[in-house]
Amino acid sequence: SSDLWAKELLENPAPVTKVFRKDEMIDVIGVTKGKGFKGVTFRWGTKKLPRKTHKGLRKVACIGAWHPARVSFAVARAGQCGYHHRTEMNKKIYRIGTGIHTKDGKVVKNNGSTEFDLSDKSITPLGGFPHYGEVNEDFVMVKGCVVGPKKRVLTLRKSLLVQTNRRATEEITLKLIDTSSKFGHGRFQTEEEKKAFMGLLKKDKEREEAGEV
Repeated sequence: SSDLWAKELLENPAPVTKVFRKDEMIDVIGVTKGKGFKGVTFRWGTKKLPRKTHKGLRKVACIGAWHPARVSFAVARAGQCGYHHRTEMNKKIYRIGTGIHTKDGKVVKNNGSTEFDLSDKSITPLGGFPHYGEVNEDFVMVKGCVVGPKKRVLTLRKSLLVQTNRRATEEITLKLIDTSSKFGHGRFQTEEEKKAFMGLLKKDKEREEAGEV
């Protein structure tokens, strides 16, 4: 029964690989980025009025006829924008990566490499993910973007539909995962590549001198 099944799982680790698999279509549930109280032009994308308009131009010129003597729900109005609960369907899993771990006394961190790019690199780009940091645990890489800002908690759900189309059943082979810096224009995929190109930097010299002293 379901009770026995639940008891078997109690206090046991539940890795993501037991729930999802690569190339599966999943749904992502979360709360979108909050934008605060916004006007109609930003919130609904309505056309701006001419420049000489009295009392502002980022408005809706007419919010309805005299009768019916109420404003229709379909008329664009100002109000809260963002911080809404949303469910995005059919996100394809490109990779389920294993976190940094030790195997036979060696640290394994090549979860950013592929069959075509064999360099020993982790999924974290140079300098870390902006406003997040380093990814050292197991991770799920999905196609496209997901709702909300960095660090927002999301719910990943199995698809409620039987996925049969070609896009859902297609097997993805990643050729390159870009791990160049996401702060500015990243040029180097790994720290070693950067050192080989840039040579000994001033900060490295100072560090060496301090170590010698």
